[in-house]
Amino acid sequence: MSQLLVPYYEHPTVRPAEWAAIVAAAPRLYAVVLNPASGPGEAPDPAFAEVAAQLRAVGGTPSGGVRLLGYTDTDYGRRPYADVVEDLTHYRDWYGTDGAFLDQVAADQKEFRHYQRIATAAWGTGCATLVLNHGTTPHSSYARIADVLVTFEGPWTTYRQLPPQSWRGTTGIRFGHLVHGVPPDVDFEAEARARGASVHCAVPGVGDHPWGTLPHTLEPVQ
Repeated sequence: MSQLLVPYYEHPTVRPAEWAAIVAAAPRLYAVVLNPASGPGEAPDPAFAEVAAQLRAVGGTPSGGVRLLGYTDTDYGRRPYADVVEDLTHYRDWYGTDGAFLDQVAADQKEFRHYQRIATAAWGTGCATLVLNHGTTPHSSYARIADVLVTFEGPWTTYRQLPPQSWRGTTGIRFGHLVHGVPPDVDFEAEARARGASVHCAVPGVGDHPWGTLPHTLEPVQ
């Protein structure tokens, strides 16, 4: 199965064809990130609830559906613990997520205890997959709590210069790379694998909102 992680930050009523393409591809994806309003929002969104139900109904994990990760911004450790946990609880109750995608995660060891608390709370809400988006290589302690460490997020022009990544003595942890501005003729899975990442996403989008575009392999037929 592909190790494609899809963070697609557009509303299903605005981009129905794109969400239909994600649902169709779900059995071969690693995970899909749900992000209704830079978080779960103030109340359940019926359109996102419907998409979540469709994703759970198709193949993927042994439990029967693709992994659904709720997006939560942690502001590099500055966002209060209680607010992050509230987001995770809302995702579970409103959208049936079984994992979490924590964004803007600190990379230094001094913030690790804060994230360890969040991870413990996430597991308590039924989170089976925890993805930490550092955007850079973090202290090795974070490998103790995450299933995937996103060690790069940025443009293709920078990614091309990234050397291979590995941690000696660390097993069971996956690296993830999220790259935007990627040309359509690039074999990105091979590029990511050469740099040590088994989970990946490459989109053509650029500018302030690149995650409003899909990977080339998922683009709907016009």
